[in-house]
Amino acid sequence: MSLAFENDNSFTYGSYLAIPELLALQRPVSVDDRTGGPEHDEMLFIIIHQVYELWFKQMLHELDQVVKHLDANQRGSASHHLKRVLKILKTLVGQIDILETMTPAEFASFRSFLANASGFQSAQFRELEFLLGVKDRIQLDWFTGDEGDRLAARYNAPTLWDAFVRMLHREGDDIPAELLGRDVRNPIEENSSLQATIIARYADDSFSNLCETLTDLDEGLQEWRYRHVMMVRRTIGTKPGTGGSDGASYLTATLFKPVFPDLWAIRIAF
Repeated sequence: MSLAFENDNSFTYGSYLAIPELLALQRPVSVDDRTGGPEHDEMLFIIIHQVYELWFKQMLHELDQVVKHLDANQRGSASHHLKRVLKILKTLVGQIDILETMTPAEFASFRSFLANASGFQSAQFRELEFLLGVKDRIQLDWFTGDEGDRLAARYNAPTLWDAFVRMLHREGDDIPAELLGRDVRNPIEENSSLQATIIARYADDSFSNLCETLTDLDEGLQEWRYRHVMMVRRTIGTKPGTGGSDGASYLTATLFKPVFPDLWAIRIAF
């Protein structure tokens, strides 16, 4: 295969990855009264969160591919891409270890300069939640423009779990009509009939591997939420979050709420 840039000497590692533009995106806003420059630790805060957004983009890219594979009844390929997402989630958790090297005092040195900027405003993370079935109309109303349009599309679209259920239906399982025709904007709720179907098929290694990988994804998301909560509590305690959010108290309320409740409910059957 011939590559368009094969003989282009101007096409380099730096130009391909847009390194100059990438390294120009870290723009601290704080001012250190002693030096006149930005507070030292703000750079770490910016880079960590920019990297988070890049990983969120990749997770959306991978999970959209998982949905395509499920829609094509390609269980093995779906599991492959899910496992890549699991590795990314582990990386997200690992980044919290780096962020926790910042003391409360170091964060406080630039926190006031963040004004109303808040992690709650991450449109991509809300897209991830919507794709996984965690849908909240209030969160949709927080965003406008292109971000609002993307979120509205995710809000009104079937979830990853809906793709899984549709696959079961195409493979000949008797899926309740209320699941196939459900309002995809509503939360995913347990269904005993669906659970019986899943349990009956668990002897199929390919099927059970897919279910266990989906469970791993759910657990990985909960692990990231937990580490995020503890990092916030460690850094700002019970203070309100930036942007007027409830900080750690809100994040704590999101813990231990599985996105695929049926896959947890079936554990008692084995």
